[in-house]
Amino acid sequence: MEAPALRGFPEEQFRAACRELDQPAPAAGGPWQLLVESMGVRIYRLYDEQSGLYEYKIFGGLVDCSPKLCVDVYMDLDFRKQWDQYVKELHEKTYDGEKVIYWEVKYPFPLSNRDYVYIRECREMDVAGRKVWVVLARSVSVPQCPEKPGIIRVKNYKQSLAIESDGKTGSKVYMYYFDNPGGMIPSWLVNWAAKSGVPAFLKDMQKACHNYSKST
Repeated sequence: MEAPALRGFPEEQFRAACRELDQPAPAAGGPWQLLVESMGVRIYRLYDEQSGLYEYKIFGGLVDCSPKLCVDVYMDLDFRKQWDQYVKELHEKTYDGEKVIYWEVKYPFPLSNRDYVYIRECREMDVAGRKVWVVLARSVSVPQCPEKPGIIRVKNYKQSLAIESDGKTGSKVYMYYFDNPGGMIPSWLVNWAAKSGVPAFLKDMQKACHNYSKST
């Protein structure tokens, strides 16, 4: 499926992400299956028959990282290059008045790297007096960012993130994630990314949050 042209996100998508924070456990026996629970993170997946791929929902927390700090770290692309070992290239450019992000991700040898061209938007929402930050992202098709030889373009990528205070010094986090990496990805890598990669990413991000105040 080809990525859509530009233009932002509907209001309802922001509200839907907020609602997920209040219903943290998909029903047992439902279509969403609990894949792994570790380090306070629960990862659920839903099989998509059309693509043969999985969508993921992640619920967890970041201790001693305020929601505002988490969002600042998550949105800071230059800082991301310092703490995320899988970033090969990452930058934001403006095309036709809209900001577009280009991101190349390192894949283990002998697999080809993947790259993404996407838009994202961050909003601070008021949900019945609660402050929730929501970040939405999705792939787009931009003629000025053609595919590069030797790198596989991920044309279908969607992500939403909702963060609020956990009532103490940390954050409660919800994330939805789907992408179609194209090519032949071995199942061990898919499973490793979901089961180990996501908790490891949250741990890296927590560390990045603690280092962020020092670097800015």
